[in-house]
Amino acid sequence: MSHSLHTTDAIIEDLKRRIAGVSLEATDRSIGIVESVKDGIVSVSGLPDARMSEMIIISSVNGTHETPAMILNLERDAIGAIILGESIHVKEGDLVEGTGEVLRVPVGDALVGRVIDPMGRPLDGKCPIRHEVSYPVEHIAPGVIARKSVSVPLHTGIKAIDAMVPIGRGQRELIIGDRQTGKTAVAIDAIINQKGKGVTCVYVAIGQKESKIAGIVAKLEEHGAMAYTIVVLAGASDPASLSYIAPYAGTAMAEYMLDNGGDVLVVYDDLSKHAVAYRELSLLLRRPPGREAYPGDVFYLHSRLLERACRLDPSHGGGSITALPIIETQAGDVSAYIPTNVISITDGQIYLETDLFHQGMRPAINAGLSVSRVGSSAQTKLMKKVAGKMRLEAAQYRELAAFAQFGSDIDDDTRTRIEHGKRLMEILKQDQYAPLADEEQALIFFALLEGYFSDIAVDDVRKAEHALLSYIHTVDADILVTMKKEGAFSEHIETRLRELLKMHAGERLEERG
Repeated sequence: MSHSLHTTDAIIEDLKRRIAGVSLEATDRSIGIVESVKDGIVSVSGLPDARMSEMIIISSVNGTHETPAMILNLERDAIGAIILGESIHVKEGDLVEGTGEVLRVPVGDALVGRVIDPMGRPLDGKCPIRHEVSYPVEHIAPGVIARKSVSVPLHTGIKAIDAMVPIGRGQRELIIGDRQTGKTAVAIDAIINQKGKGVTCVYVAIGQKESKIAGIVAKLEEHGAMAYTIVVLAGASDPASLSYIAPYAGTAMAEYMLDNGGDVLVVYDDLSKHAVAYRELSLLLRRPPGREAYPGDVFYLHSRLLERACRLDPSHGGGSITALPIIETQAGDVSAYIPTNVISITDGQIYLETDLFHQGMRPAINAGLSVSRVGSSAQTKLMKKVAGKMRLEAAQYRELAAFAQFGSDIDDDTRTRIEHGKRLMEILKQDQYAPLADEEQALIFFALLEGYFSDIAVDDVRKAEHALLSYIHTVDADILVTMKKEGAFSEHIETRLRELLKMHAGERLEERG
């Protein structure tokens, strides 16, 4: 009996000593306990000072592993958080520490040329990334006063886009269409065309196969584009939480460049998978489902992301972030929930059509449904001169061609317009990874308007186009330099181009003879 009393006294004394050694001063970090963990979602009790989007650290009981997570739900009795990475080491009863900061990701020039995950960790097998600065993934978009209207072109090098649906620096232009219609190809060509133009590119791959991204990175390397590109990858095998934060992380990296007066092009490939990842997380957090099982705040998900794309006034740094979000439709249904949401948020859309793709039109851009709400203010005077009526002509051609199928008796004017339209559609075709300079595009369209291709068979138009460009580069490359320098069609340029077209047409006739 006396032995047990002695043991009890010893325990009490030991507890007193331990309590006396504990500092009762308020700490910067609040503490919580993991109540449950399932499918990458943790429910946490405690953390009285927790805030939305705050980063928390989950420590295993034995102290061997620390796992980052982000708060996404604040309830009366518990906190819901998403685990940013693998959840294999997280167990019930693990200790949770609040950081008091919203989730931040590494930013800076050290990320350029690298393939990273949304948390800034390298995926390319190269050396670790050293960074001195980090930015919050969520950031309030610049206000109206800090912005400037979009008026500087962002050339994609794709004739059909630069002529009919021009993109300006600071614009948000949606690329929309069914799967396998060339949406990613358009975005990658736009990135390749930024070489030497002082534009940093951020390609955010959301829920994509790693093998596909490896192929894209190889192509970017081949064309020298990785020298100014950051690839942010949340793969198809990665948790939904990484797919959710990937576009916000990519935008934070772009905002660092923006704050330093730079111009950035961000591609989100694609936001359909982003919305699905958010739906998965929301349903696991027991948020009520709405239309198409998406939560009610899914519009806010993309609006707060795309609103961060802007062009700043020179007094606020003068940089720009141009966004090219990609949305995948099902059987061309643009009236579905996510497509209509993103269409209403962006400044226009490039609509890629499956039927056109199968007819051999590459890129398969539907001129009638594609639009740029910035319009000709995002074009050079050079392009404005020759591309003014092009979108209308392309749309009208499709209508006339469909009409002409049912009637052989058509008037000469309609037949002339159909023949012109056929050649226009051929001119708008373009190989992948072969972007053209603005002055080269303007030259081709000028030749079309001058009737240069009128006597050429439709099947030979593209061959004639390449031959003309090669001829101009050989005979008088200075005219292209002058066009680029002046940025408009002067009387001298038009006269010289007509001479060159006449000379080349004459040589072509001699070859035929």
